[in-house]
Amino acid sequence: MATSTRTRESGPAMRRSAFRRSRGDGPFRFASIGAGVVLLAIMAAIGVFLVVKAVPALQANTSHFLTELTWQPNATEPVFGIAALAFGTVLSSLLALLIATPVAVGVALFISHYAPRRLASLLGYVVDLLAAVPSVVYGLWGVTFLVPFMLGPSKFLNDYLGWIPLFGGDTVVGRSMLTASLVLAIMILPIIAAISREVFLQAPKMQEEAALALGATRWEMIRMSVLPFGRPGVISAAMLGLGRAMGETIAVALIFPATFNISFKILGPYGNSIAANIANGFGEATEVGRGALIASGLILFLITLLVNTAARFVIARRKEYARAAA
Repeated sequence: MATSTRTRESGPAMRRSAFRRSRGDGPFRFASIGAGVVLLAIMAAIGVFLVVKAVPALQANTSHFLTELTWQPNATEPVFGIAALAFGTVLSSLLALLIATPVAVGVALFISHYAPRRLASLLGYVVDLLAAVPSVVYGLWGVTFLVPFMLGPSKFLNDYLGWIPLFGGDTVVGRSMLTASLVLAIMILPIIAAISREVFLQAPKMQEEAALALGATRWEMIRMSVLPFGRPGVISAAMLGLGRAMGETIAVALIFPATFNISFKILGPYGNSIAANIANGFGEATEVGRGALIASGLILFLITLLVNTAARFVIARRKEYARAAA
């Protein structure tokens, strides 16, 4: 004899289930939409604040803000521009990303597919712990240890690879763009490795086992099954690390030579960034100077938005793996 729990779609059990779903879906949908609206409102509020505070300083500026290399907003006739700072920010962040990403992907693959379980757990814990280290600790380590240490390798690169523009120049110092980029790379490496590890662990086991059953080596299995699946996740992790590198303040403020010029010679006393310049100059800035620093923060805000938009565009091109990066 049929009971009410085995009825057709029009039965009481299905009606109660549909009622529960509709009762729960409504609040969840409105909460999700509200969270998205709040996030967009916060971003818009930040942008409006930066624009409002930056406009008076930009009006007082006697040069072109986007192309000027000089930074003297506290002078009687303010002269300042973002060109050198934006160049240093982008160059140091890209160098850090180029250094950190291959190492982070290798660490993630070793933890997820090569290391024994106990060792993988230990390494995963260490990677997560490194991601939690404050940036000032990296900066102090960079100043006390890495800056003197990098003087020898920098001279070696200049002597034997000086024909490459990046390693050229007549002056080699420890506090250089290369040293700052290495500190940034060490800072963002745990973030990229941790996210990439979790993405690689989600690769379909059936595909991995099928590749091995067909005679593929472990590396061939990873190249054919794991890396294509995890590519959007790795891109997302790299863009997250790039965002932190661009916005890093204290670590690079302690290491950068704080010069205002554009130079591709990463071994010389050249380099600065927007965040480091804000940290070094905000305490002594006048009203116009603070407005100039806020204007530079607006440029950093826009650069970060452009980078993340480009990353989402790259991920969206691989729709078959888009869910893996979410």
